[in-house]
Formats: sequence, C-alpha cells, structure tokens
Amino acid sequence: MPTLNVSISEIEYNKFGIKNDQLTFTEFIDIVSKELSRQNLNKCVELADKYGLSKMTMEEITDEVKAVRRNAKNRN
Repeated sequence: MPTLNVSISEIEYNKFGIKNDQLTFTEFIDIVSKELSRQNLNKCVELADKYGLSKMTMEEITDEVKAVRRNAKNRN
C-alpha cells in the first residue's frame, strides 16, 4: 500500500484533535471535511449577522425561498 506523509504544526495537530500519528486516508479526509464544514458554517453565521438574516423568522425565510424559486421559474 502506498504511503503519503503530511507534515502539520503542533498547533494544527492539537486543533484537529488528532490522537494518532498514523491515519488512514479516509480518516484524514474526514478530519479535513469537518474543519471545512466548521469554517463554512462560521462564515454563514457571520454573513447572516452582517446582513440581518439571523433575525429573520422561519416564516420570513420560507417566504424568501418561495419568492426566489418563483423568480427562477419565471426566467425560464
């Protein structure tokens, strides 16, 4: 089986909660995917706060989604 060596800092090692210095590729992908998801979620929350979307009710969100879908159908 081929082996791939990846070097990371001690800070990253601890940040990602890595417990073993040998991971399968699947385990590595899982760790990276979780971090990317966390970063994307944080960016979404930041943008929602910036544009006031975090204060919208579920009903307002539903209305906005319906309006966007209606407009998309009308463009075709």
